[in-house]
Amino acid sequence: MISETRPKLSIIIPVFNEEHSLEELNTKILQVLFDLSFDYEIIYIDDGSTDKSFEILEKLHLENPRVKVIQFKKNFGKSAALACGFKEAGGDLIITMDADLQDEPEEIPNLINKINEGYDLVSGWKEKRKDSLIKLISSKIFNFTASVLLGLKLHDFNCGFKIYRKEVVKDIDVYGEMHRFLPALASQKGFKIAELKVRHSPRKFGESKYGKLGLRRLNNYLLDIINVLLITKYAQKPLHFFGGGGLLLLILGFVIEIYLIILRLLTGSIQNHYPLLMLGILLIIVGIQLISLGFLSEVTTHINKRKENNYFIKNVLKK
Repeated sequence: MISETRPKLSIIIPVFNEEHSLEELNTKILQVLFDLSFDYEIIYIDDGSTDKSFEILEKLHLENPRVKVIQFKKNFGKSAALACGFKEAGGDLIITMDADLQDEPEEIPNLINKINEGYDLVSGWKEKRKDSLIKLISSKIFNFTASVLLGLKLHDFNCGFKIYRKEVVKDIDVYGEMHRFLPALASQKGFKIAELKVRHSPRKFGESKYGKLGLRRLNNYLLDIINVLLITKYAQKPLHFFGGGGLLLLILGFVIEIYLIILRLLTGSIQNHYPLLMLGILLIIVGIQLISLGFLSEVTTHINKRKENNYFIKNVLKK
C-alpha cells in the first residue's frame, strides 16, 4: 500500500516593528491550521525591526520548530521580504499575509478552497476596508488605474493576503515595489488569477508603515504601474513602448516642417512662424531620442537578466 504524503502549506509573513501583534497572530494561525489536513511551515521575515519583534519571533520558533524566522540586517522593504520568503518556502501552496492583525487567519481555508477551483493565484479583496477616507479614495484611484493600464481586473492590488501555487512564486522575480503587482506579473506569464473577498480588521496596534493617510505610496503609484507595464507587456519588446511614442512625435515634427517648407515656397517667408519651426525641430529630436532609447532597451533586454538578491540576511531560525 502506498502512503499518501500530506500537502504542505507555507505561510509567509513580513514583519516590521509589530511586537504587539505577533503572539496573537501566531496563535490564531495555529488554531486555523489545526483543522486543516496540511503539513505546514510559518515563515516570518523580520525586515529590520527596531523593536522586540525578533525576540518574540525567536520565542515562537523555540516553542514550535515549524515556525521559521529570517532576520534581515536592516529594513529592505516588503518586496525583498517576500522574495526571501518565496525562496525559502517549501510548500505546495504559499500564503502571504501581513503581521498587523488586519488580515484574519480565519480566511485561510477560504483561500485554499478558492485556489482548488483551478486557479494558480488568488488575491484577497478587502471590500470593506477599515481605513481612513483618504486611504480609501487613493486606493480606489490606484486600483482603477492599474486595472485599466495592466489589463487585469482586480479590485485590490494592494491586498497582501494572497495564496499561490508553488510554481508561481518560483517563477517570478520580486523587487522594488513589485509585491503589489504580483497578480499582474503572474497573469502575464499565463497563470490563472482569481479574486476573493476577505474580511479586513482595523489596526489594533501602532500605525501603517506608510503613514496615517497612506500618502507615502501616492508618489510612486503611477511610476510603479508604468514599470509593471514595461516588464510585462513590453518586457520582450521595449522598442514598441518607447518607439511608438517616438515615432508619433517624429512624424508630427516632420509634418510641421513640411508644412513650413510648403508655406515658404508659396509665400516666400515664414518669419511669423519661427515658434512653430522650433516646435517641429524639437519634436523630431525628442522622437529620435525615444526611438534610440527603445533600441538600447532592446539590447539591454537581451544582455541583462535580474538574478541577484536585493536583501542581506542576519539570522535564520529553522529546523
